[in-house]
Amino acid sequence: MSLLVVGLSHRSAPVSVLERAALNADAQVKLVQDTIAAEPATEAAVLATCNRIELYADVDKFHAGVAELSTLLAQHSGVGLEELTPYLYVHYEDRAVHHLFSVACGLDSMVVGEGQILGQIKDSLAKAQDLHSAGRLLNDLFQQALRVGKRAHSETGIDRAGQSLVTFGLEQLASGTDVQAWARGKKALVIGAGSMSSLAAATLARAGVGEIVIANRTGERAERLAEILNEGAGDGVLARAVPMDAVSRELTRADVVVSCTGATGLVLTAGAVATAVQGRVVDGVPEAGAGAGAVAQPGGDGVPPAPTRAAQAARLPAGSAERLPAGSADEENCPLDLPAVQQGFSVMGEAAVAGMDAATLEQHAVWVDNGDVDRREAARRAPEADAELITALAATVATVGRIPERRRAEPVVEAPRPAPVLFLLDLAMPRDIDAAVHRLAGVRLVDIESLAEASADAPMAADVDQVRRIVADEVAAFGAALRAAHITPTVVALRTMAADVVAHEIARLEGRLPGLDDKHRSEITQTVKRVVDKLLHAPTVRVKQLAAEPGGAGYADALRTLFDLDQEAVAAVSRAEGADDESENSKNRGPA
Repeated sequence: MSLLVVGLSHRSAPVSVLERAALNADAQVKLVQDTIAAEPATEAAVLATCNRIELYADVDKFHAGVAELSTLLAQHSGVGLEELTPYLYVHYEDRAVHHLFSVACGLDSMVVGEGQILGQIKDSLAKAQDLHSAGRLLNDLFQQALRVGKRAHSETGIDRAGQSLVTFGLEQLASGTDVQAWARGKKALVIGAGSMSSLAAATLARAGVGEIVIANRTGERAERLAEILNEGAGDGVLARAVPMDAVSRELTRADVVVSCTGATGLVLTAGAVATAVQGRVVDGVPEAGAGAGAVAQPGGDGVPPAPTRAAQAARLPAGSAERLPAGSADEENCPLDLPAVQQGFSVMGEAAVAGMDAATLEQHAVWVDNGDVDRREAARRAPEADAELITALAATVATVGRIPERRRAEPVVEAPRPAPVLFLLDLAMPRDIDAAVHRLAGVRLVDIESLAEASADAPMAADVDQVRRIVADEVAAFGAALRAAHITPTVVALRTMAADVVAHEIARLEGRLPGLDDKHRSEITQTVKRVVDKLLHAPTVRVKQLAAEPGGAGYADALRTLFDLDQEAVAAVSRAEGADDESENSKNRGPA
């Protein structure tokens, strides 16, 4: 049997795919159960976090295992297999062990070095144990991963490189300013009361917010979290619990909102957030809700229409000799209906003449030439150039019937964006807060997608290299122990067979020597056992050493063949050891 992991994470898939593939608690249970029911797998566990979904299994066939696990992931996530496959990664045997150990150390996290993943790995193992889907392999693997993660955090400075996703998210909300200075005195709303929300509430309390409101579907959990925060608040932070239907009301009072629930739909819509910030004004900036990115159009709200030539002339000093730009001709005598043309005619202003036929083009050209042409501009342009361009345009007209339109892009003018009055941190997968909130003025939203972009540029500490060495050493040790354990049932079966042979021969001796006294019988028995043990000692010790090396899996088969061991006897030893491990795990299911 061999370890296989199939999954996707923020490193392999865009957040939009991760969001759609997210599994709730019930779906995770069903996925594990269906994996065990599938033919290639005998053990299974799911590791699902806000930025990864991974299925671990002990399989007897690699290709069949990959196909089955990929299909199951697609079925339970609701994302089609063809769409999901490009984002999946596969790790097998030692590479699978290396991957989980790296995850446990925070090397594969969105925020390198964060320690929260250890709790998530522990929860994943506990669920698999409760479902009886974790046998000896996955129990040993996940428990060792927890030990490796703790070792990395205790023996290196990886904590200096990373932080929790909550802390990183708050730093992004604070836009580079000190989080404590930014958070001090603010009113915070935390939606959800799970591990991530609890961490967010505790982090906000330490940062010095003035009030924390906890909203959760299960009121008891929200109240318990509020009690814990109040008990540990030495700086006057007030925490209180509210039902989920009070979120809209609390949103109007909040300065900071952190949401991380297991909901499959949106918890906060763009409309709800827009309503919550309506009427809030910061430093005289126009009312929030005007949205950034709007294109200002002439004559639209707040943007005056382009002035005509007559209007421009009215603003000039009396007697001024300054000429208006060519093409901004007064519409009164213009042969065309071209109000407010901002670019002078020289056929370079093709937007002004688009669609003209040749006769109208010539008429307009003569009118402009005899009219208000800016002579300074004309002096900079040779007459031959205009003549050539007019000829070219006339040829185009003759060919296609009309002059083609080549408009320059309208300049985009963004309305000034007011300073944020509401800060939102969405740590849920799938998302709790509508992504459209990004476009609301007066609101700053940080979600998993923006955190992924920000973390890509985050510097890594030098301690990461030391953690990688720890992972490499631990993977080698785990692989050796796993391979050695693989041959143990064969060695036990061999020694059991040898003990049976000794007992059988002693019984035959007693039949031949019925007068043998107890003292001599015991001495003969011990002598025969010592001979057998000495004969078996060197080969069994050596075969364990060889089996622990890479590629040593075949020694168990060789031992069974050489000593003609019964395969069922070996399997019986394996089942007995598995039952003992399960019993031991049941007693020690708490701390890993």
